[in-house]
Amino acid sequence: MARAPVVPDRVRWAVDHLDPPADARLLEVGCGPGAAAELLGARLVRGRLLAVDRSPTAVRRTAARNAVHVEAGRLEVVESSLADLERPAGSVDAAFAVDVNVFWLGPAVRELEVLLELVRAGGWLHLVYGAGPAGADRVVDGVTRSLRLAGVLDVAVSSGGSALAVCGRRPEAVPG
Repeated sequence: MARAPVVPDRVRWAVDHLDPPADARLLEVGCGPGAAAELLGARLVRGRLLAVDRSPTAVRRTAARNAVHVEAGRLEVVESSLADLERPAGSVDAAFAVDVNVFWLGPAVRELEVLLELVRAGGWLHLVYGAGPAGADRVVDGVTRSLRLAGVLDVAVSSGGSALAVCGRRPEAVPG
């Protein structure tokens, strides 16, 4: 008997924190094995999730794990780096990522340019990390610095269990 795939607690918390309406248009950066897509596919009865990962293995795993959501038109899985992703401006209501290091290891200039182009004005970026108390400040400082360098000034930090989210609201006008 096959066991159901595991959904890590930080991914459950991230989806609950995101709390999208049923008709939301979302972008997941770094979909990995598709755990968040599984949870969101059940919530987005009229919405849509674009799950992106640069790994062909992750894309295959996400698509296979969530075949029912793909077939229903609620999920599209794309192999691409975030920096190279091309979609219409303002095509998503919110974007999120779980444990994607590019946002706290460096300024992520191109990646945040892409996100700010894709997320509608006033939409949110949710950058979630599983971080113990020792690493939390370093992650929060790095992500906050990257968001502010990109022109996102409305930044909030939330935590729950062993996860934390650094969220930023896309400004009405994107610098550039």
